[in-house]
Amino acid sequence: MAEIVLCRIDSRLIHGQVMTKWVNQSGANKIVVVSDELAKDPFMMEIYLLAAPRDVKVNCYTQKDVIESWNADQFGGGKVLLLLPNLKTMKEVYDGGIRVSDIQVGGLGGAPNRKVVFQNITLDDADVEILTELQQKGVKIIFQTIPEDAPQSLEGILKKYHQN
Repeated sequence: MAEIVLCRIDSRLIHGQVMTKWVNQSGANKIVVVSDELAKDPFMMEIYLLAAPRDVKVNCYTQKDVIESWNADQFGGGKVLLLLPNLKTMKEVYDGGIRVSDIQVGGLGGAPNRKVVFQNITLDDADVEILTELQQKGVKIIFQTIPEDAPQSLEGILKKYHQN
């Protein structure tokens, strides 16, 4: 059974130095990317794989396939950095059986009706609802873009969200 050492929400998925820092900090030797869009686009998947650290195995799954894989063999062995593009996907895989105890929100880009809450992280009402629900289920949620940043609590982030 694999150990999920970091569960990160980042709309950019695998990206250069930031990802290398998180792999090193977490001790992960495997990255599991959950993205229906990326899993169905071999060309873009190759581009993302090139951004991953060389000594780290990367698997990309659809939401459905990642839940099936987890429930069947829990990703095999190793230390996994679970990487998801958004909170909606996180909720769906959590509800599907991938019960993580901690979630790190590291990057959610801007769009209409989204509010900046910390650096390059934006939220909307649906995100706030998902975060609140996950926290009520006992999941610890922090906001942190790079290891050098001090982690921000969900409470502080929600306060900023409601002030905007």
